Amino acid sequence: MSLSQIDAASFQSAIKQNGVTLVEFGAKWCPPCKVLLPILDELSQEEAGRLDVYQVDCDESPELAAQFGIMSMPTVIVFHNGEPADKLIGLRPKSAYQAAIGRYVS
Repeated sequence: MSLSQIDAASFQSAIKQNGVTLVEFGAKWCPPCKVLLPILDELSQEEAGRLDVYQVDCDESPELAAQFGIMSMPTVIVFHNGEPADKLIGLRPKSAYQAAIGRYVS
């Protein structure tokens, strides 16, 4: 996987102030999260230069999970210009993530 892990210390600098960033909130022990990772990796490669994709381990960064109201894993938040713009809860097909990203990537 080529997705980078971020934590509370690196979160703000990782989220693009101008552009689109996708952040997956999950855990190493979460089976649906493991299924999602290759999908996000593909999206990261397909949208290279237009989209940054990161992971947050909710067990290692519970403060970020709380800050964004993460109650289920995986949860994917699309950030546009540094602000949360869309939230997808649970494992979805690749097309759902493409649609969410497509609203903001030009």
